[in-house]
Amino acid sequence: MNAITRSTAPVVGLTVPAAVGMSIDEIGTPALIVDLDAFEKNVKTMKEFIESKGLRLRAHAKTHKSADIALYQIAQGGACGVCCQKVAEAEALVDGGVTDVLVSNQVVDPKKIDRMAAMAKKARVLCCVDDAGNIDDLSAAATRHGVTLECLVEVDVGAGRCGVGPGAPVVALAKQIDAAPGLTFAGLQAYQGAAQHVHDFAERKAQIEAAIAMVQDTVDQLKAEGLDCAIVGGAGTGTYYFEGASGLYNELQCGSYVFMDADYQRVLDPSGQVISEFENSLFILTSIMSHAKADKAICDAGLKAQSVDSGLPVIFGRDDVEYIKCSDEHGVIADPKGVLALNEKLKLIPGHCDPTCNVYDWYVAVRGGRVEAVWPVTARGLAL
Repeated sequence: MNAITRSTAPVVGLTVPAAVGMSIDEIGTPALIVDLDAFEKNVKTMKEFIESKGLRLRAHAKTHKSADIALYQIAQGGACGVCCQKVAEAEALVDGGVTDVLVSNQVVDPKKIDRMAAMAKKARVLCCVDDAGNIDDLSAAATRHGVTLECLVEVDVGAGRCGVGPGAPVVALAKQIDAAPGLTFAGLQAYQGAAQHVHDFAERKAQIEAAIAMVQDTVDQLKAEGLDCAIVGGAGTGTYYFEGASGLYNELQCGSYVFMDADYQRVLDPSGQVISEFENSLFILTSIMSHAKADKAICDAGLKAQSVDSGLPVIFGRDDVEYIKCSDEHGVIADPKGVLALNEKLKLIPGHCDPTCNVYDWYVAVRGGRVEAVWPVTARGLAL
């Protein structure tokens, strides 16, 4: 069977939804758009926070998978580098100009370890470990390539996913890393991922306070063995202010703050109000394609245009219509007053920004209703 391939040159309206200078009404849909004013404000807000606390930000690029956005976060947002979840994702961003990357995950496949060690010839590379045998494999690859890999021992601080228990298990791995050729013990990965979207403030705070206590005890035990933690990393958009005020964490790993999504708008502050320091800047632009039923309209953003694992999208700036259901290619919008027209465009706030971005090839960056830039989703689909 002969393969059918796309042209490598982007074609506006076919393989890329817009060109610089177009009005928002000319953008092909569904499209992933970024409101530059809100995006830049979000980046500035986080920069001001880390500067006020004397912290580093290692922005999590799994949110956007974009070299353009990562470089902006570094140049304008005070980020020291980025996190990536996959080796291929890190490779794409390093090829795009990022020079400091943490693979905030375990890398145990020999081929992936080898690729990660090779990448360390072009950039500072850090990785997470929670297994003694993995340390030996990382050391062998680093020695073979003549590089140094910086290793963070991952501590399970309550997420119940990766990582060893706090205290003695961490100390044992840290000692092994410290003695291994080609490796440097760089500190701790202590991310409480399960707490990020806990909507209730008191419950979220309690989970992070428990995590901080585990990390403090672990750091104390490491110091007693003569091992210092240059990095105590973790925190996300839902909890960064707790870790940031702890006096213990020194490197935050927030990602969604640049975009926000519908589920983060359910995360509450101490007064029970939605946390509002960051604005929605990411939207799925969609068009009404059918209104054959008087009380509902059909748009062109269905399941293939978004992730709904954290709930359906919310229509931005409208309370008279509601996105209520979706199938592969269709989104159903309740329109009880029949106010929507064919080809009318709506902005949807995705339920979960990270996996939504991964189904698009391009970001269309807009300001004042006009396209200012088009950025590729550099690591789109890269999961190896």
